[in-house]
Amino acid sequence: MILVTGGLGFIGSHTVRALLDLGEDCVVVQRRARELPAVLAGARVEVEQADVADRDALLAIGDRHDITGIVHLAGPHPWLSVPSAPVEETRRVLDGLLNVVQAAQEWGVRRLGVASTIGVYFGATNDGPLHGTLAARGHPLSISASASIPAFKKAGELLGGLLAGATGVDIVNYRISGTWGPLGHLDPFFAAPALVHAAARGTAPDLSHLMGPAFVEDGLDLSYVKDTGRAIALLQLADKLNHRTYNVGSGHATTNGQFIEAMKKVVPDAQIALLPEATRRTWSSTSAV
Repeated sequence: MILVTGGLGFIGSHTVRALLDLGEDCVVVQRRARELPAVLAGARVEVEQADVADRDALLAIGDRHDITGIVHLAGPHPWLSVPSAPVEETRRVLDGLLNVVQAAQEWGVRRLGVASTIGVYFGATNDGPLHGTLAARGHPLSISASASIPAFKKAGELLGGLLAGATGVDIVNYRISGTWGPLGHLDPFFAAPALVHAAARGTAPDLSHLMGPAFVEDGLDLSYVKDTGRAIALLQLADKLNHRTYNVGSGHATTNGQFIEAMKKVVPDAQIALLPEATRRTWSSTSAV
């Protein structure tokens, strides 16, 4: 039985669906009570309400279920839920990771997969949306990060590598690409989810949630959430993995322009046009004034 933290969330629910389709039983750990999402409707899924930061509550789940593997997707990000208490939020996030590793060690699980992000490839020098595609291996990482999420994912990867050697647990990092699809939410790093929502509703996209303006030429490794979930499930169940870290994505960049072109084939009158790259210089100079 595979335990999936955050298993009723966006990527989590599709990962659970993929694991079920591959013949695995799943138990889902969710911090807050909620109904099964549509992708899991009618599925035989055990649901445990617990906060991974609560070590005793998490470890007690192992008394009720025979856990053979863990996919850690729960993502309480520091400073977002309690911006006035960054130190306490940071402690809670780190406690959650350490508790999951302890559970994996005590339960003798076969593999612990931990969600990371392709955002770890980008350092503090980035001044807008993420650009380009990523090398599958050997890509150097900046020690700095421009946002809390990639900063903590980098720290988690380092801790995971250290703890894997110390505990003997097979800890694997899943660097998840820009993911969109059913049950998705607006993302601060890329425009695709907002563009899809706007096309479906027949409205102009609201991109005010982005960290910077979006342009037609902006590109990112994008993945449909069902593909993301299946990739995580396949990595989790693989007999042998030769690496500690894997990119989970399409392996190439898709620009906003290409994304819009594809959507307009389905919704020809969608109001989802974006400004061209040349506008970036105008925007940057205006912002500096």
